[in-house]
Amino acid sequence: QVQLVESGGGLVQTGGSLRLSCAASGGPLGSYVMGWFRQAPGKERQFVAAISWSGHSTYYAESVKGRFTISRDNAKNTVYLQMNSLKPEDTAAYYCAGDKRYGSTLAEDFGSWGRGTQVTVSS
Repeated sequence: QVQLVESGGGLVQTGGSLRLSCAASGGPLGSYVMGWFRQAPGKERQFVAAISWSGHSTYYAESVKGRFTISRDNAKNTVYLQMNSLKPEDTAAYYCAGDKRYGSTLAEDFGSWGRGTQVTVSS
């Protein structure tokens, strides 16, 4: 099973941007549909975005459409989440995850997870 490590989180002001990275090891990233989820304290893990094996197809949660962009570089075994126009409600731990199937937004469908990176948006 592929191992995933997220990076790029931090503290940013409202309206700012961050770029998260998810580096994979132990297997070819191109074998997985990749997703980003987030979890705020006391809340359930929430789907953010996902990208197909080749990167040609993506889908997003309504709350981030137009602000976040998911991308991947299979040669570098890395997935990215570009986050623009950040809001305080985007504050959460962000996790990348891998799945063999395309189309799910459910955390339980993703079998490989990183440990997360914290994003804090100040108002």
